[in-house]
Amino acid sequence: MTETHSDPPSPDGAEWPSDWLRATLGFLALRALASGPSYGYKIIGDLEQHGFGTIKGGTLYPLLTRYEAAGLVVTEWRAGDGGPGRKYFALTDHGRAELARLSTLWQRFADTSIRYLHPERPTKETLE
Repeated sequence: MTETHSDPPSPDGAEWPSDWLRATLGFLALRALASGPSYGYKIIGDLEQHGFGTIKGGTLYPLLTRYEAAGLVVTEWRAGDGGPGRKYFALTDHGRAELARLSTLWQRFADTSIRYLHPERPTKETLE
């Protein structure tokens, strides 16, 4: 099999493997709420602006609903500016603690992965 090297992902995240996004969307959504209450499409826009690509509402909203059931977020309906109301999501104390826990774990996982992928890491043959 021939190894190919592609350019880094585009700023819109279109080239991120979908399984990476599925694995991280949960704590990325919590992170998007860390600065204060927000609504779904604003969270989607924030993630897109930060290079994660376009997340579909049909992916995000069920996740936020599960987080509400788990006590990680609370919701509040607010009147829209000349349009329909919006459902805002806000982190609970439990949600903030979970974000901190997952962020720490992700950093350890990412660091471990980077070390493993480093071309000069010891291999089984060099350890013998």
